[in-house]
Amino acid sequence: MPAFDSLNTWAAVQAIRQRGPVIHNITNFVVMNTTANALLALGASPVMAHAEEEMADMVAIASALVINIGTLNQPWVKSMFKAAEHAANRGLPIVLDPVGAGATPYRTNTVRALVAATRPTIIRGNASEIMALCGDQVTTKGVDSSEASQDAVGAAQALHKSLGSVICVSGETDYIVGGGELVRIRNGHPLMTRVTGLGCTATALCGAFAAVTSDPARAAAQAMAVMGIAGEMAAAKAEGPGTLQMHFLDVLFRLTEDDITRRLRLGP
Repeated sequence: MPAFDSLNTWAAVQAIRQRGPVIHNITNFVVMNTTANALLALGASPVMAHAEEEMADMVAIASALVINIGTLNQPWVKSMFKAAEHAANRGLPIVLDPVGAGATPYRTNTVRALVAATRPTIIRGNASEIMALCGDQVTTKGVDSSEASQDAVGAAQALHKSLGSVICVSGETDYIVGGGELVRIRNGHPLMTRVTGLGCTATALCGAFAAVTSDPARAAAQAMAVMGIAGEMAAAKAEGPGTLQMHFLDVLFRLTEDDITRRLRLGP
């Protein structure tokens, strides 16, 4: 992976703000508003489109495709496969969030089929989801992880080796596996776990950074760094989960090079 640091992370933020890349999201009912607003605050242009009939046309104007399986239904699953096919044909980055993988057979089998068919550019999930994708037997708490992020590093490395996808495991420490490296990012705040959809937001941000950064491992690291730093800064101002969401969007909108340089924490 080309060097990941605060300088190229800030350069990527500037590129997103200057270009306003269209990020096509096939995502879930719970997080549409949160992820769309986060992408807008960062400088990207989100579109939430799910109808199979417009997948080819929507992918044609996008700079990245984000697929999130949080609220599955069969029509949306068909749209996911069709959009991924068109994105692959166009050479667009495909970012997959295997929300709740391991919770039910339908959910697990669907996301495994998506992975096999599309070979996503980036897969971002919590530890339980990544382990379930790898075939490990895990017990999930709905869509929440029952495992610590470090417990899924081996599964992430195995998935990267078999698929070629960059694998991002989020948690107290975020791990990015790809490009011959294991990157550890130690930014974030515990209050972020009290707001639904921030994991899905991290996936959407991966799409935005992948749209402007050619190396997908570096794009994933940049996205997770910005996500964690913004979460820390928002938590410092927040009184609870409700105000965290408000401050998080404001921080993304106002994020500076100095914020990234001073706050970026890489693990040993």
